[in-house]
Amino acid sequence: MATLLRSKLSNVATSVSNKSQAKMSGMFARMGFQAATDEEAVGFAHCDDLDMEHRQGLQMDILKSDGGEEGAEPPLEGDIHYQRDGTGPLPPSASKEGGICSELSGQGKPKITAWEAGWNVTNAIQGMFVLGLPYAILHGGYLGLFLIIFAAVVCCYTGKILIACLYEENEDGEIVRVRDSYVDIANACCAPRFPTLGGRIVNVAQIIELVMTCILYVVVSGNLMYNSFPNLPVSQKSWSIIATAVLLPCAFLKNLKAVSKFSLLCTLAHFVINILVIAYCLSRARDWAWDKVKFYIDVKKFPISIGIIVFSYTSQIFLPSLEGNMQNPKEFHCMMNWTHIAACILKGLFALVAYLTWADETKEVITDNLPSTIRAVVNIFLVAKALLSYPLPFFAAVEVLERSLFQDGNRAFFPNCYGGDGRLKSWGLTLRCALVVFTLLMAIYVPHFALLMGLTGSLTGAGLCFLLPSLFHLKLLWRKLLWHHVFFDVAIFVIGGICSVSGFIHSLEGLIEAFRTNAED
Repeated sequence: MATLLRSKLSNVATSVSNKSQAKMSGMFARMGFQAATDEEAVGFAHCDDLDMEHRQGLQMDILKSDGGEEGAEPPLEGDIHYQRDGTGPLPPSASKEGGICSELSGQGKPKITAWEAGWNVTNAIQGMFVLGLPYAILHGGYLGLFLIIFAAVVCCYTGKILIACLYEENEDGEIVRVRDSYVDIANACCAPRFPTLGGRIVNVAQIIELVMTCILYVVVSGNLMYNSFPNLPVSQKSWSIIATAVLLPCAFLKNLKAVSKFSLLCTLAHFVINILVIAYCLSRARDWAWDKVKFYIDVKKFPISIGIIVFSYTSQIFLPSLEGNMQNPKEFHCMMNWTHIAACILKGLFALVAYLTWADETKEVITDNLPSTIRAVVNIFLVAKALLSYPLPFFAAVEVLERSLFQDGNRAFFPNCYGGDGRLKSWGLTLRCALVVFTLLMAIYVPHFALLMGLTGSLTGAGLCFLLPSLFHLKLLWRKLLWHHVFFDVAIFVIGGICSVSGFIHSLEGLIEAFRTNAED
């Protein structure tokens, strides 16, 4: 009996000691000190936008670690939250209950206010790709303006229902958060028959969108530089190659700490550029061509405009982690309302005013229409923003690819691309460089900003923003939905599906034709 009592006391003491060690290690990890690896936390873009730790099932609650078998001990690795798969010792249990990561994400991770969350959403839906909206009005007229409003309403609604899919009612009738990411929602919808199929579909869609975003940055950089200095004997393809040479060091990125310092400055610079464009357009208000705004559409090119508009509103990928890191998640709906209302007004005014100024001469990137005296200055700022924005989607795509193909334990398709010391192997670095070169090749052979943007918006943008949220909402919560919610979900799914297929087909036809033309040249 005494031996048993001593054993119990020893287990309790060890458990308390391990909890304290885990808390201290996690706290030091948050402060920037790491024990098992030299990798640094990659900041908001990794921990919030990607939410990779949750996708790997590492969210655990240290307060529940005593609820397992008698005498069970919690994991010792307090900083496992910051380790890449395969670069550090794994915890004894990687289940979603019985660990430390949820405590770190719930208590140690600094929370953000509704205004800060709104700023992140605004950055996502008010980026550089707004420059393609006047081109959408060129082929859609007033219907294009209506779609800008309609897309804002639908994306705001689907963002809310996507967050609703994270919650369920427990035995006590309380609404609790049981999922953490878009991937968790997708897997829950496909369980139990295909428990990982939904997550893989979402990951594939995310990789396509991220890589296409990188390609668009290279395309827009080459386009802007070529149109800024048309007298130089340098082609658009050559400018794209130069831009890619500048971006090649992205393959060596370990984190986004250095790049994140420029994000706020770049965003503010972009707003200033938008204001300059609008100011120039207002100075020519007497010459506005109201008669050029059509009530009919170009049937062949308007579906491409749908993809352009949808792509400019994509933010659903990181909304679950953003809502989970808000100080008051109840303010999420209000935040979504004012951010999308503001985006709708600004985008509609920008697209309409720019189109009225240049009418049928509106180009794919609206700054190319500016007079040569100010075009070069504005475009150089935009190129700088594009080059500084490239690392974020590139690093995100690399993270998803590495975790899915090289670091998924026994389910990985290839050997781990990281050594035991946590350093990237030479062939892993080669694959990163190959991804940068791939974005260059796509930008060279298909240097059409509007077509690529329309294709991406029709394929992954419509899927992630329209189709999947409405489908998941119906699948997970259909018993609790009111009839008008069911009607909205079905309508969004049907309309989104039609627009997605139509836009994808027309964009793909345009890209194939452009590819053939470039191949002949």
